[in-house]
Amino acid sequence: MFGSESLPVLPPAFDYAGVTVFALTGALAAARDRHDIVTFWFFAVVTGIGGGTLRDLLIGAPVFWIGDATYLGIGLLAAIAVWLAAPRIERLKTLIWLDAIGLGAYAVIGAAKALAFDVGPFVAVAMGVLTACFGGVIRDVLAVQPSALLKREITISAALLAAGGFVALTYLGIPPVWAGVAGAVAGFGLRAGAIHYGWALPAFGEKPK
Repeated sequence: MFGSESLPVLPPAFDYAGVTVFALTGALAAARDRHDIVTFWFFAVVTGIGGGTLRDLLIGAPVFWIGDATYLGIGLLAAIAVWLAAPRIERLKTLIWLDAIGLGAYAVIGAAKALAFDVGPFVAVAMGVLTACFGGVIRDVLAVQPSALLKREITISAALLAAGGFVALTYLGIPPVWAGVAGAVAGFGLRAGAIHYGWALPAFGEKPK
């Protein structure tokens, strides 16, 4: 375990950035169904904070956004930005790529928060995956859309690579910021390859070609 002087804490800007990306995907989901601006905000906030909220409840940490209204402000700004920009962008493609960026970044953020609360490495990786994926699940349920997690796409595996890479590099003594960047880039790269090239893991019962 880490001593109190070496806890792998990432700068708050990382957390704000991760929430911002997922908040944008939530607002984009609201735009797809032509909701009003208040619903845009609701989708943005719930998607942005959903995974981190569940993580904090599970590891016994204070829920991160309760004492910091900045996260609600991020949701509002994301809602307004999408409200203004949505008519001029390809919404589905933008949502998919933002989700890929958020997946890698938030997996690292979730794992780092878990390690900072003295959670073991394997559970920390699991918390990273949960943090990265749960907000998107809530967004898709609210939008009545099939979740990417239920499709034959590399999604959870990308979050696992990001969180696992960060934890492994941190235990090897790499500074948390650089371990976080490496993990997030690796997770995003795997997810990007799945989006662009159609990579997928073998399905149960599928015969090799």
